[in-house]
Amino acid sequence: MTLEERIDAFARLGDFIEKISSEELSDLYRRVENNNNWFTPEQVKNSLDALLLFLNKEKLADWLFKYDLSEVRNPKSVGILMAGNIPAVGFHDMMCVLLSGHRANVKTSSSDQILINWLINKLISIEPRFGQFILVEEMLKNKDAYIATGSDNSARYFDYYFGKYPNIIRKNRISVGILDGSETKEEFLELAKDVFQYYGLGCRNVSKIFVPNREILISFLDSIEDFREVASNHKYFHNYEYNKSILLVNREMHLDNGFLILQESKGLVSPISVLFYEVYESQNDLNELIFSVNDKIQCIVSNNGWFQGSLPFGKAQCPALDEYADGIDTMAFLKNL
Repeated sequence: MTLEERIDAFARLGDFIEKISSEELSDLYRRVENNNNWFTPEQVKNSLDALLLFLNKEKLADWLFKYDLSEVRNPKSVGILMAGNIPAVGFHDMMCVLLSGHRANVKTSSSDQILINWLINKLISIEPRFGQFILVEEMLKNKDAYIATGSDNSARYFDYYFGKYPNIIRKNRISVGILDGSETKEEFLELAKDVFQYYGLGCRNVSKIFVPNREILISFLDSIEDFREVASNHKYFHNYEYNKSILLVNREMHLDNGFLILQESKGLVSPISVLFYEVYESQNDLNELIFSVNDKIQCIVSNNGWFQGSLPFGKAQCPALDEYADGIDTMAFLKNL
């Protein structure tokens, strides 16, 4: 297959998703949620909408233009160990492998089997030649290279088994929001999208905010009442009640609006339903705080992207094709195999 043919297949997958019948979509939602109660229809729709942002022939061609992806004479077998924290989170890695001309040997997460397999099957039905380049496996042994995504603990396991092969091994990452005190209710609502989408399970979800003062926290909590519906998910609400009870028993200071807890902490990884915050004294203080944890940050959001290197509020879960996880250029890695 030529690069143009591979690009065309993914673009046609985007066309299919955009025009999918309501009956097939409803059935997909049902099966995905039955497999994982975190993956509600709304969250699966969010993930499919995110895919549609880049399953476009022009965008794909523009992205790949800077890589010399001439035909691969000796395709490599690339083992992909997918995460399952949010719907279809491993799709971008698989797409990179296939567009680079290599074979994708996929181990899906038990939390995200239905949607990923649905996407694989649709892609193969659109371009049957991909059937020779995609293999879903339970064990990924003796591959030419590996891409593995997981926690800090699983990364040590991955490094032990795959360290001798060319690899990309990803660890825990978090995302943060930066407030300057001028935010409006509408801007707080955009930030809330970055906090609550996928119930906060993604590495691009904001799990901590940096604020110039504590007074702004009350305004934030009062402004995001529209997101109270997250508490209707029993798994989310169970986390909320558990974390609230721990704070109450330990008599730890916190703020609470009935579905989100704000807790002051120098930590980065907040529990589900909890948003950490830290107060900064000045711009220099803020810069130093961010620099000190930069290697743990996946992305930063701020109002209209005013902070250098940040995205606007509401855009954390809309990465561009070349916004690679952990800042590692996946396509360059595959090109050089």
